[in-house]
Amino acid sequence: MRGRSAVAIVLSLVFVVPLTAAISQAYEPLSAIAPIPADNSLTPEKVELGKMLFFDPRLSSSDWISCATCHNPVFAFGDRIPRALGHKMSEGHRNTPTVLNAAFLDVQFWDGRAATLEEQALGPIQADVEMNASLDEVVAKLKAIPAYVKRFEGVFGGNDPLTPEHIAKAIAAFERTLITPNSPFDRYLRGDKQAINAAAQKGASLFDEKGCTNCHTGAVFSDSDFHTIKVPGSTDLGRYNVTKAESDKHAFRTPTLRNVALTQPYMNNGSVNTLNESVKIMAKEALEEELSAEEVEAIVAFLESLTGVMPEMTYPILP
Repeated sequence: MRGRSAVAIVLSLVFVVPLTAAISQAYEPLSAIAPIPADNSLTPEKVELGKMLFFDPRLSSSDWISCATCHNPVFAFGDRIPRALGHKMSEGHRNTPTVLNAAFLDVQFWDGRAATLEEQALGPIQADVEMNASLDEVVAKLKAIPAYVKRFEGVFGGNDPLTPEHIAKAIAAFERTLITPNSPFDRYLRGDKQAINAAAQKGASLFDEKGCTNCHTGAVFSDSDFHTIKVPGSTDLGRYNVTKAESDKHAFRTPTLRNVALTQPYMNNGSVNTLNESVKIMAKEALEEELSAEEVEAIVAFLESLTGVMPEMTYPILP
C-alpha cells in the first residue's frame, strides 16, 4: 500500500465492500421455471407447437410478419430499433419489449392491457400496425395445413381444437420457456462472491440505496405496476388509454431489467440508446437526483451483470 493516500485506501475499501445482508434481501435469484397456470399445462408437444406459431409469418395478413419478426432471438427477443415495424412497414407507437422472462410479470404490454401471456399473444396478431390479421383469417389459414390440424388435435384433443384460444395457449406455453436464469448476479446471490466484480457490487448497493428497488423489485426487477416518467420526445398517454383515469396519463409498466444490457434502445418510445443515459434519466425523473459519473458507471456494471443464460433455440421447420 506504499504511496497510496489514506483517502484512496478508504475509498478503495468502500468500493469493493460486498452487499450487506440487508441489501441482499432486496434481491432474489431468478427461477429457471416460470409459473404455470392451472388451465394451460406445459408439455413438450404444446411448447413445440407454440414455437412453430411464434415463428410462422402466416399468422399475419401479409404472410411475412411473425411474432419473431419483432421478438427476434438474436436480439434477446427484441428488435433493436426504436419502434417496431409492422404491416406495410407501419411504425408502431412503442418500443418492443423483450418476451424473455415475461412469464414472471403480472401484466403484459407497456400499458398493461393484457393480464396474461395467453391474452397478450392474440393482441399483435390483430393489431393493424403489427400483423393486421383477423383471428378467423388465421384459423382458416392454419386449418388448411393438415400438419397443423394434426398437431392441434394431438396437443389439445377434442372436436375442432384449432381455435384462437388454443393458438394463444400454445404460444404462451412456448414463451414460458424463454427464461434466462443463472446470470452473474444470480450466482453472486447464491454465494459465488467472484461472480461479479467490485463495480457491479457497488452498483447493486447503490441501486438499492438510491431507491431503484422501489419499482425494480423481485427476481424479474419489476413491480409490474405503472409509473409516470418523462421520457424524451414521448407524448404517449400510456396506461390512460386503458383505464381513462387521469392519474394514469403517461404511466407505463415498470420494465424488467433482466438482460437489459441486450435490449436497447430504451424507454417506451425507444428514444434512449445507452444504459448510461437511461440510468441518468431514471435517476432524475424517478428519484429527483443527479448521479455522479462514477455512480452511473457502477449501476451500469450491476445492470450488465443481470444478463442470464439464454434459452437454447433451434428454429422450427414449418409445414
